[in-house]
Amino acid sequence: MKIRIKGNSLRFRLTKSDMYRLLQEGYLEDKTDFGNRALIYVLQKTAEKDMSAFFNDNVICLQLPGRMIDELNNTDRVGFEGTEGNLHLLVEKDFTCLDNVSEDQGDNYPNPLAEK
Repeated sequence: MKIRIKGNSLRFRLTKSDMYRLLQEGYLEDKTDFGNRALIYVLQKTAEKDMSAFFNDNVICLQLPGRMIDELNNTDRVGFEGTEGNLHLLVEKDFTCLDNVSEDQGDNYPNPLAEK
């Protein structure tokens, strides 16, 4: 799972194994260590109708409705957008890059533009 934060925008990108774990457990967590503190980021399944997010005690949590998780997994849908106050939220599949990159992309979704 990757996150991107820019201004009032929060974006989570999910690999195939992330999606599998989210379907099985309803919860994903990762962290970035800053020495004596860590920034923790979480994606959590919810029964609510809309996406939501909060930040508490160094934890960024984005809550995603179960129906959205199911649709991401079972269709060609790329992602979902929402808002939490002024914060723009986005959860999407992590596609392989079209450029040559050094990171391992073996768990990413095939890029639909690669076929064109």
